[in-house]
Amino acid sequence: MTSGLIDVHAHHLPDFYVQQATAAGHAHPDGMGGWPSWSVRDHLDLMDRNGIETAMLSLSSPGVHFGDDKAARLLARRVNEYTAELARDHPGRFGTFASLPLPDLDGALEEINFAYDQLGADGVALLTHTHGVYLGDARLEPVFAELDRRKAVVFLHPTSPVCWEQSALGRPRPMVEYIFDTARTVTDLVMAGVLTRHPGLRVIVPHCGGAVPVLADRINEFMRLFLPAGTSPAQDAVRQLQGLYYDMAGTAFPRQVPALLQLVDPDRVLFGSDYCWTPTPLADAHIAAIDTAAPPAEGATWRCLTTANALRLFPQVPPH
Repeated sequence: MTSGLIDVHAHHLPDFYVQQATAAGHAHPDGMGGWPSWSVRDHLDLMDRNGIETAMLSLSSPGVHFGDDKAARLLARRVNEYTAELARDHPGRFGTFASLPLPDLDGALEEINFAYDQLGADGVALLTHTHGVYLGDARLEPVFAELDRRKAVVFLHPTSPVCWEQSALGRPRPMVEYIFDTARTVTDLVMAGVLTRHPGLRVIVPHCGGAVPVLADRINEFMRLFLPAGTSPAQDAVRQLQGLYYDMAGTAFPRQVPALLQLVDPDRVLFGSDYCWTPTPLADAHIAAIDTAAPPAEGATWRCLTTANALRLFPQVPPH
C-alpha cells in the first residue's frame, strides 16, 4: 500500500479574496493571465486521484496587504477563519498556514496569536517580502521572536520582487523571478542571523529551494568575507541552509531534486503540489514524475520519505 502524501505547498482561493485582490489592482497577479479556478470539491478530487491524504492550505502571492493596514488585518482574519472552517469541515484533509498582514507588525503579532490560540493553525505562510520588507529586515524581529517562541512552522512563498518591472522582461514572474526572490529572502535570513537567533523556527523553502542549492557555497564564501573573524560554526551559511526544509513543488525532476540533494539530506525534503496555481494536468504530471523518479534510498519511495518527514513537522496530522 502506498503512503498517503502530505502536501505542504497547496493553495486555496476563496471567492471573496479574489474579488478583493482584483479590486486592489491584481487582475493579472504576478503577470499571470488571470486567477485560476478553485473549489473545495476540485481540490479534494485532485487529492483523491493522486493519493494526497492532507493538504496544508496557504494563500499565495500577492498576499493580503494591498496598501492599507486596517484592510489587510480584516482580510487576513477573514482568510484565516475561512481556512480553519475548511479544516474543521473536512477532518484530516486540510491543514492551515495562517496569513499575516505584514509589513504591519502589530497586526501580524495579533494575527499570530489569534491563529494559534483561537484557530489552531498548523503554521504561518510568509511571502518572500511585503512591500520591499524582506525577511531579514530588523523590523520583523518581534514577529520571528514570537514564531520562535511557538516553535512555528514557517512556510515561505515567493512573490514578485521589488524590481520586477525591469527584471521580469514582460514575462510571468513565477517563471524565474519567484525562484530568485526565494533565494534572495533565504539569503537575507541567513546573513541577518535570523535563523541562528531563533532556532525554534522550522522553515519550509518552496520549489526545491529555488536557486539556493546551486548558490549555497557562493553565499557561504561571501558570508565568511563579511562576518568578523571567529564566527561560530553555527553561523556557517551551508549549515544553516541544511537545517531548513524544502518542498518539491514545481519541476522537481529531472534536475531540481538532484541539485537539492547535493545540499541537504533526504530527511529535509517534503512533497508539494502547488495546486491550484499549478493547473490540474500539470499537477498530475508533476506527481507522476515524482512517482517514477529514482527512489531516494534503497527500499524507500518519495511518497514514504516525504510523508515521514512531514509527520515530524505536523504530528497532529491523523495517521495514514
